[in-house]
Amino acid sequence: MHTLAEWTALAQTLEFRNLAWIDGGFRAAISGDTFPAINPATEELLAEVASCDSADIDAAVVAARRVFKSGEWSRSAPAERKRVLLKLADLMEQHSDEFALLDTLDMGKTINEMVYIDVPDAIDCLRWTAECIDKVYGEIAPTKPSTLGLITRHPIGVVGAITPWNYPLLMAMWKLAPALAAGNSVVLKPSEKASLSCLRLAELARKAGLPDGVLNVVPGFGHTAGKALALHMDVDSLAFTGSTRVAGMLMQYAGQSNLKRVWIEAGGKSPLIVFDDCADIEAAARGAAGAIFSNQGEVCIAGSRLYVQNSIREPFIEALKRFAGKYQPGNPLDPKVKMGPMVDRAQLDTVNRYIQSAIDEGGTIAHGGLADTDGQGFYPRPTIVTDTRPDMTCVREEIFGPVLSVAGFDSEEEVIALANDSIYGLGASIWTDNLSRAHRVAAAIESGMVWVNGWGEGDTTMPFGGVKGSGNGRDKSLHALEKYSELKSVWISL
Repeated sequence: MHTLAEWTALAQTLEFRNLAWIDGGFRAAISGDTFPAINPATEELLAEVASCDSADIDAAVVAARRVFKSGEWSRSAPAERKRVLLKLADLMEQHSDEFALLDTLDMGKTINEMVYIDVPDAIDCLRWTAECIDKVYGEIAPTKPSTLGLITRHPIGVVGAITPWNYPLLMAMWKLAPALAAGNSVVLKPSEKASLSCLRLAELARKAGLPDGVLNVVPGFGHTAGKALALHMDVDSLAFTGSTRVAGMLMQYAGQSNLKRVWIEAGGKSPLIVFDDCADIEAAARGAAGAIFSNQGEVCIAGSRLYVQNSIREPFIEALKRFAGKYQPGNPLDPKVKMGPMVDRAQLDTVNRYIQSAIDEGGTIAHGGLADTDGQGFYPRPTIVTDTRPDMTCVREEIFGPVLSVAGFDSEEEVIALANDSIYGLGASIWTDNLSRAHRVAAAIESGMVWVNGWGEGDTTMPFGGVKGSGNGRDKSLHALEKYSELKSVWISL
């Protein structure tokens, strides 16, 4: 790991790719419009990025469709697609410091998280998925002897992908790796709040041997480029990670256009449950702090609702506050810093608004509180709110910031009801040393993912996704490939 001085010096050497990548080359938005990429730690301008709209989306889709029909990628041997994607993974590894810096400067994530989580996990996702693609077999149905029923998978066509700003490189790779490995062409619309790493990735993909038009990266706003992509009649499938509100809009756009499939990974309000039979209170408190304060709380699976059994509630909160104190916002280029700034001032204002609502609705600020918005950078304060009720705004709505709502409970049945009292169902965490309870509660929680005595662990072999208002489909694992391929049944009469 480099020092702060070394990271700062390396940052000065970066060249930001700020144009759209369409059909194998960089180009300005057809309108000529741009939007600023701002460093949230310093509020300095990094670059003026091409602000694309429907015209640019059209150009990207045309390129994607042309190369898909040519078969240069879509009908290439799985082993050949694997070779190119593995080459891209190698190039990403060679440029790992550059990718780490791009997302840290663009959205405020700590360099420590980029080096140890985002970049290696993105590379692992690409390598693992690439290695899978020539090991996925078709099927033969158990039909009568005079027939042969073949079940095969084929690339779906042009995939639109809309990705968020909280994990810019990693979330993009969760879509790109399976979509490209399956033989599709992709038009990626990264968040306007963090586009720089995806633009660099596209350039390296061409160097790795990806044919022109197979990957297009079109930066722009959701209401322009994103909406155009979702409504496009020649986009066959749409993959999205972001808010539940926008997810609903995208599903409407699909219905208004060509009924393209929409795969959603949306918001969350994940419960973290600590039972009094948890033997290691310190570990649970450390885990609870990490679950809400990592990445400034800008995490879809953030453990933002904490339920502690009343018999241990007071000592647990004291331990929690000690660990919360280790998350002091600071320069994200400093490897010792565990919390950087929020992505922009609007997000910082949103966090402050939710903290104020918690105060107004009767909550007690046990740690942290309203952030100072007068200084340089968009730095929040890690905040713990106690004395919360299920009807409070801070308990029901996704904040996407370092704000933890805490409540007590007495029985297992009570806490299951509290945990499930949400429109979301993305993640959940249970802390207990009772194996039967762990299985029982994990099965009862309405969530796509449950961690027992931990939070957030996983790798590319495990599917990631939610239920209810948190979405459908899954990223990662072999299940991700299902989203980007079509089943074909061929019945042969012998």
